[in-house]
Amino acid sequence: MHGLLLAAGAGRRMGLPKALLRDGRGGSFLLRAVALLAEGGCERVTVVLGASSEEARAVLAGGGHVRDVEVVVAEDWAEGMGASLRAGLTAVAGSDADAVLVSLVDLPDVDEAVLRRVVATGAPDGAAALVRATYGGRPGHPVLLGRDHWAGVAATAHGDQGARAYLTDHGAVPCECGDLATGRDVDRPDDLPESSDIGVER
Repeated sequence: MHGLLLAAGAGRRMGLPKALLRDGRGGSFLLRAVALLAEGGCERVTVVLGASSEEARAVLAGGGHVRDVEVVVAEDWAEGMGASLRAGLTAVAGSDADAVLVSLVDLPDVDEAVLRRVVATGAPDGAAALVRATYGGRPGHPVLLGRDHWAGVAATAHGDQGARAYLTDHGAVPCECGDLATGRDVDRPDDLPESSDIGVER
């Protein structure tokens, strides 16, 4: 199992790249997301960066994660999530992983219990696994992509849609996680939990 964290966006509606966000307790969104993938059962983690990539690398270095993760920069990150997903899948293609667990940097209430449930749901299918977390029936992240699907996802991932069309067309298995989290990402400061106070990692 390989973890793939998408953290390339500029966060225009947030006012800064989400890879540089920290919560009110000083915790880095980026470092938390990397740690969660490891706790969720991923032996290796690849982080896809884009906007402010050097600053984001510094965050990883400050948290001691530089040796633990592979960093890939999606040069065409401004295109949207599809570009990040393509860059990440290209990077992991040479690994021996049967599947990748794809998550986003801006999911504040998704924890390792959600990740482990998604992984467990797809485990019997191995390289053929195709699972998507849902929250009250609403599709979200993380998404488990078995190796058999990597080329198809990369070929169809465009704009901000990511793998959405592929998952729908190929009957991704829904994994309900609404009892564990809301699964909502944060696009604007108002989307953050009340206990959070947006800041920039330095």
